[in-house]
Amino acid sequence: MRKLLPLIGTPSGSHPGGRSAMTCRFRCGDACFHEVPNTSGNAYVGDVVSDALSRRSMMRAAAAVTVVAAGAGALGLAGAPESQAAPAAGKGGHGNGHGHGTRKPKGARGLRFTPVAPNTADAVTVPEGYDQNVVIRWGEPILRGAPAFDPENQTAEAQAGQFGYNVDFLALLPLKGERGRQLLVANHEYTDEVLMFRGYDADNPTREQVEIGWAAHGLGVVVVEEDRRSGRLTPVTRHHLNRRLTATSEFRLTGPVAGSDLVRTSADPTGRKVLGTLNNCAGGTTPWGTTLHGEENFNQYFAHGSRTTDKRYGIGTGATERKWERFDKRFDLAQEPNEAHRFGYVVELDPYDPDSVPRKRTALGRFKHEGATVRLTHDGRPVVYSGDDERFDYLYKFVGSKRMRHGDSRSAREHNLTLLDEGTLYVARITGDSPSIEIDGTGRLPKDGEFDGSGQWIPLATATAKGAVSHVDGMTAEEVFVFTRLAGDKVGATKMDRPEDVEPNPVTGKVYVALTNNSNRGVGAHPGADEANPRNANKHGHVLELTERWNRPESTRFAWSLFLVAGDPQDPATYFAGFPKDSVSPISCPDNVAFDAHGNLWISTDGAALGSHDGLFGVATRGDRRGELKQFLTVPKGAETCGPIVQDRRVLVAVQHPGEVDGASAENPGSTWPDGPGTYPRPAVVAVWRTDGGDIGV
Repeated sequence: MRKLLPLIGTPSGSHPGGRSAMTCRFRCGDACFHEVPNTSGNAYVGDVVSDALSRRSMMRAAAAVTVVAAGAGALGLAGAPESQAAPAAGKGGHGNGHGHGTRKPKGARGLRFTPVAPNTADAVTVPEGYDQNVVIRWGEPILRGAPAFDPENQTAEAQAGQFGYNVDFLALLPLKGERGRQLLVANHEYTDEVLMFRGYDADNPTREQVEIGWAAHGLGVVVVEEDRRSGRLTPVTRHHLNRRLTATSEFRLTGPVAGSDLVRTSADPTGRKVLGTLNNCAGGTTPWGTTLHGEENFNQYFAHGSRTTDKRYGIGTGATERKWERFDKRFDLAQEPNEAHRFGYVVELDPYDPDSVPRKRTALGRFKHEGATVRLTHDGRPVVYSGDDERFDYLYKFVGSKRMRHGDSRSAREHNLTLLDEGTLYVARITGDSPSIEIDGTGRLPKDGEFDGSGQWIPLATATAKGAVSHVDGMTAEEVFVFTRLAGDKVGATKMDRPEDVEPNPVTGKVYVALTNNSNRGVGAHPGADEANPRNANKHGHVLELTERWNRPESTRFAWSLFLVAGDPQDPATYFAGFPKDSVSPISCPDNVAFDAHGNLWISTDGAALGSHDGLFGVATRGDRRGELKQFLTVPKGAETCGPIVQDRRVLVAVQHPGEVDGASAENPGSTWPDGPGTYPRPAVVAVWRTDGGDIGV
């Protein structure tokens, strides 16, 4: 039996979930300090919907189908000395973590490594016997003609040819005909101008600073090459497939909303052409070779919202943090009220075609998409899962109606690029199987020993080549796809604790949902605990395990249980799928998730509230070690772990916002990672491998 890894005392004055105030300010527009957008439990929700849609005549609504509700089925923290952590990574990002013991660790196949202890080192700390390198950093040139990074003389033109800022989702795709090379696709979620520019005046940003920010957002595509003697990856600069897409690049609206009155603007009277993608968080890859990118906290970029729909999406009534509306009227909803309706979708990118125009797939709904992950039905139709990352918002699924075609022919590729425009969008309603009196908000298990129950996917709207049909009484199909949150409100979807990344297990078919936290659960007038969200003031989050009926992803019913209830293992409110809690690593605030080839779930954290830095964790999902959770790495000071990829011989993570701690600035950096003292902290991608060349965790 392994001794519990020591925890580090929770810092005083931390934001909900452990984030710094600076991260809340720039990443999500201080969402946790604003009124919760979902007020659908209140009696006036019907007035909200009718007011939001008043300019659209209800007489034009498609025949609506009324959906019938169907019931389915204080921590005692020990301090960990800094000496237990790895030394800071030196120039180039090297440096191994210290292990604990020399015997080969036991564990599920794929998880046989010595866990990293919780720590606050300003480094990427990895297990004994593993090494790492920084693959690519913010500002590294990837396009022809782009200059070397010079943070003191940065320009928008230079940034548009360089790797963007805060990296989140990552994908590694095969590259035929180029041995040892792969295609890395990355999201650049947001910018933190205080850390990017010396002398930054938040009240009066310059046009150049704003345009650099536009260029640092978006997506990046870069070819990477493997060192055959190690697991090291390095970028292949100026490759013909390398690409940057920014806040001013052209994107295309497709599906049921394309051309709608709801998305037409003075600059785009057709309602089909959008400039830019914003706040791309997690994503996914498709079986037909494209990547998906979720637009998450897009609301924070738009000023002067005045409608009830703006409020439901968290858009404020005043100026924005970055003041972009001063330099482009499309960010001012007083001048362009429909511009915000053109964001909040899933973007599909063909990374193998550098001339293609990425498409915003409106049939997948508009909300704060944490990501979008795809699996196929038995007859080859796509099913896409996505969480709406907001307190008390919902879990969604899209089931396509067209079958994927196999092969690399032009006709097959063109057909597959239409798969996400036709199908039905659903939202989840979840029911527990224990008496409500046994769910008391403490996280104490009910008498049956498990938080579990059943659920139903409620149809919202169906898109076809001939048009779209609403399944929500009082809303047209176009309105459902643009105001998806309101549609979820009307059908009684289950309010969740920030549903983020969703990932199906490639071995078992079960679906896992990361629920990061919700400090408002059961506080004041906010909804209290339920069996799927069993803790009030939930600051550590949990992971939902969902089994579709007959293991068919297109099913409209499912069973569920809580696989993991995060926090200090010594806290009785935590749960690790029944595995002994004295033999697991502490974890807080699960965010992005991924799977390895063995069916183990890998979890990255965002804003861990246990005092240690965020990290990456592996946990067995089956067998006699089900629930055994082990920490694989930690990230530097102020950083968040994002975009995990677990290959047989390599793990990749995105180290987002290093040095983003309260009081930090370009003049007073909060971290020296990855390049050491006297440099700017730079968001980056890191690769980790075994020094003996073996498979990860085997």
